Amino acid sequence: MLSIARSALRPSLARTFVAGKAFKHTLPPLPYAYDALEPYIAEEIMTLHHTKHHQTYVNGLNAAEEAYAATDSTAKRISLQNALKFNGGGHINHSLFWKNLAPTNQGGGKLVAGGQLEKALIKDFGSVEEFKKAMNAKTAAIQGSGWGWLGYDSATKKLEIVTTANQDPLLSHVPIIGIDIWEHAFYLQYLNAIWNVINFEEAERRFAEAASN
Repeated sequence: MLSIARSALRPSLARTFVAGKAFKHTLPPLPYAYDALEPYIAEEIMTLHHTKHHQTYVNGLNAAEEAYAATDSTAKRISLQNALKFNGGGHINHSLFWKNLAPTNQGGGKLVAGGQLEKALIKDFGSVEEFKKAMNAKTAAIQGSGWGWLGYDSATKKLEIVTTANQDPLLSHVPIIGIDIWEHAFYLQYLNAIWNVINFEEAERRFAEAASN
């Protein structure tokens, strides 16, 4: 997952830019209906977040890659790095985020009892509830916009809570759970409610994959 995030942040340089044309990114479909996370996240919020905000990052990434591919100017390519990072990060983060959520009738909010992830959370945070409290506190403390992550440190073999600014993707850890703290995601609901629709099955899969490497 970490290698995927890193390569996605530098979108297909060999294939995309050497070939002289940009690879077109597209908005991934949600794996559930826009109203499927209610009453915890409203249909209107999900629709706007996905079709407007994520689509904007996709469009911005495509435009930046096209501009990069169209120029031989080193200065121009350097000037495009912020746009590539911001929009590329937004696309990576949101593509992970949608899979981080699941309706309650599809397992949302339910952590596998006795699973690898539960055991690791208890080992690294004391209990699942203590993890949630720590995650909420650290994520709520983000100034302005950013992301709160449960990440796996492959070097220490530990789960850690990490934050990133703006749309910066998580590259220091393998992302297990990500929470968007941009204002358009926060709105009227969120930090406490979101645990009811966290896709712990997906988090379990990511953790098992990360821990096995």
